[in-house]
Amino acid sequence: MDPQISIDVPPYLRVHKNGTVERLVGIDVAPPGIDPQTNVISKDITILPKTGVTARLYSPTKTSTKLSLLIYLHGGAYCISSPSDPLYHNSLNNLVAEANVIAISVNYRLAPEHPLPTAYDDSWEALQWVASHAVEDGFDGQEKENWIKDKVDFNRVFLAGDSAGANMGHYMCLKEHNFINFKILGLVMVNPYFWGKEPIGIEISDYERKKMVDKWWEFVCPSYKGSDDPLINPFVEEAPDIEGLCVEKVLVTVAEKDILKERGKLYHKKLVNSSWKGSAEFYETEEEDHVFHIFNPGCDKAKSLVKRIAVFINE
Repeated sequence: MDPQISIDVPPYLRVHKNGTVERLVGIDVAPPGIDPQTNVISKDITILPKTGVTARLYSPTKTSTKLSLLIYLHGGAYCISSPSDPLYHNSLNNLVAEANVIAISVNYRLAPEHPLPTAYDDSWEALQWVASHAVEDGFDGQEKENWIKDKVDFNRVFLAGDSAGANMGHYMCLKEHNFINFKILGLVMVNPYFWGKEPIGIEISDYERKKMVDKWWEFVCPSYKGSDDPLINPFVEEAPDIEGLCVEKVLVTVAEKDILKERGKLYHKKLVNSSWKGSAEFYETEEEDHVFHIFNPGCDKAKSLVKRIAVFINE
């Protein structure tokens, strides 16, 4: 390793000895606007001025009735990417067009500059900001965003995310919600990023990838609990009970070649066997790896996954 580098977290980033964080992926930027392929329009807004948290809003260009709202939390192991990443921007355009929804993709702050639980805190504040559009008072004296205020059916709100974003969606749905006129119906978890010290399933034999995922978590959340920190392992004793989910339905999707798939399967199994009263659906894509639909959105399996998510939202 280069002697000027103090921490190497492949394939995401390096931290230099002078403290500079060099991100290797997830740094490209796509501008908002009208997407000619999907006819979806987008724009960037600041939602939390105190912390500088922004978001990218998406809407079909023609909306004659109020639409469901999708609050999206992107992946990237808490340390890379953003809603303006061309891969995520393209993915949200496709999903908004397929599901015919309004979407807001939250640009939470990243580790290591903003160690966990900053990303969770930003996401929770963003959710509160969105929910404030359903009441007169608003959020902390801010003006309301017209696309949300005028275009959204607040009885049909969904949380969604991939990888780390799916993890955070789970925890957003476990918090105490006192929202007024604002109903979160469902949670979409695409290839959720959960982990644990004791390997299960394919993790037992796939030592190299197990070690790599261990390193990711240790980097963004240095903790004496390691991979059994309740933020990454929802089934340790200190973690909130899964039956406390505030939504009526959950969709868990996994990919066959993804080392994280065992945790997604376990999450679904634990949920359906708990006292939670909602309905939990499971969808597995064969012969694909982690968030393949982000990297290869034009393939048939990616299109099928997006259609499955759209059906979940609209059924």
